[in-house]
Amino acid sequence: MLDLAALLEDSARRYPERDALVLGEARLTYAQFDAYANRIAHLLVSRGVEPGDKVALSCPNVLEFPIVYYGILKAGGVVVPLNILLKGREIAYHLADSEAKLYFCFEGSPELPIAEYAIAGFEQSETCSALIMISAEPGAPSSILGVETLGEALASVSGTETPAAAVVREPTDTAVILYTSGTTGKPKGAELTHCNMVLNALSTNRLFESAPSMHERYLLTLPLFHSFGQTVTMNAGICVGATLVLMPRFDATAALEIMGREKISVFAGVPTMYWGLLGVLEEVVKSGVDVETVAQNMRCAISGGAALPVEILTQFRERFGVQILEGYGLSETSPLALFSDPESDPRPGSIGVPIWGVEARLVDDSWRTITGPDEVGELAIRGHNVMKGYFNRPEATAEVMCDGWFRTGDLARVDTDGNYYIVDRAKDMIVRGGFNVYPREIEEVLLTHPAVSLVAVVGVPDTSLGEEVVAFVIREPSEEISESDLVEWSREQMAAYKYPRRIEFVPSLPMTATGKILKRELNQAFSIV
Repeated sequence: MLDLAALLEDSARRYPERDALVLGEARLTYAQFDAYANRIAHLLVSRGVEPGDKVALSCPNVLEFPIVYYGILKAGGVVVPLNILLKGREIAYHLADSEAKLYFCFEGSPELPIAEYAIAGFEQSETCSALIMISAEPGAPSSILGVETLGEALASVSGTETPAAAVVREPTDTAVILYTSGTTGKPKGAELTHCNMVLNALSTNRLFESAPSMHERYLLTLPLFHSFGQTVTMNAGICVGATLVLMPRFDATAALEIMGREKISVFAGVPTMYWGLLGVLEEVVKSGVDVETVAQNMRCAISGGAALPVEILTQFRERFGVQILEGYGLSETSPLALFSDPESDPRPGSIGVPIWGVEARLVDDSWRTITGPDEVGELAIRGHNVMKGYFNRPEATAEVMCDGWFRTGDLARVDTDGNYYIVDRAKDMIVRGGFNVYPREIEEVLLTHPAVSLVAVVGVPDTSLGEEVVAFVIREPSEEISESDLVEWSREQMAAYKYPRRIEFVPSLPMTATGKILKRELNQAFSIV
């Protein structure tokens, strides 16, 4: 049965007493996990959620994320995970665009008041009927006047002790909507079906050679609202009855301590995480962490989200005895599309070969296939992992899909053995610390400021984050504003990973004869060391 909720139900049936979710001292078995998800499903049905209805979720990597996620699926709903760094205006857009009927949000902290932003967005929504806050301390009363907590909501529903049969969905029904801007315009919701998500999780485990009998132990530090963490760690782990150890925010020292204590066998991260782990090894050894034991327990290490420097790959293999396997994918491909071939020698810099059930080719602007070793073209993908389309955006879908093929927007080459290599991004997307940042979205926000006449946003090299966001601004002649003031204003308007850290005021911007801004010239003229 290609129903995403079945992954949890099957593991709960087979391994009811096995630890499923771990966060600090808190532990839930698969039986408890499944029972909590059933209660969420009961709650949603009591609130009028019907099969196909969208339910939004803003939550970090805490126990409630997978519980609510699978509860939504069990009720037949569609999960709409939102980045926890989004601000009110951004949340309002996502709620409206996804047609979310109900919204779960985590309370957050003084440093990151997720609920505060969520309420600001919810109050602007005309379609979302209810907001339920997940308390930072389970069972605690609401910290915000008039906002219902998850505990209060569950207490109001009768019969939650009885396990609920999940609403069975068809393989082609939408399971999850993941938001991505592609490379231009406002964020678009990629509709991923139950078939997309289930087969991507199964394909992941096939590559990792994971099986239920192995009792894998995953460290979940990649954000679960992101496709990488959601499929490659959470869903793939649940599929084989793995113990999922949650880490809300990555810290290299804490991660190594957890790896040792919880005997982590599978770790997935972005390149900066591996860089961080290598950077604190001497420190953690002095504090008593047995790095040798960590290395002995680690069976599989996966990298994605950005190119992995060869030096980091080499150092990690030497220190931990594990070859980091690299993969490639996008939200629109569930996400995994290409992956290092575990049976072949590693190819540093390569994103690997297409996974089982997936095809890849290089195309030109007219979808004609580009052949020949090392010729560069746009990477196109077809297979069970490709999205249904962008929600309510047939024109945007038609721009990137043809006969089942999805064009990624990334330029690549392929060697004689079929290994693919990303050459460049076809457009202007910035990858800052593993998060995708879309310049046009930032530009549109900046242009709402009265002092900004024209702006171009680019990514420039940064040693720690990969890229940093820089805005080149032409001021309105009658207005004055400092760099620091505009940066601060931007911080209030946008998520922390988006807003520009540097503002460069310029008298003009380089343009073509047709008025197109030459961003490449801006990139070349400015860099951050």
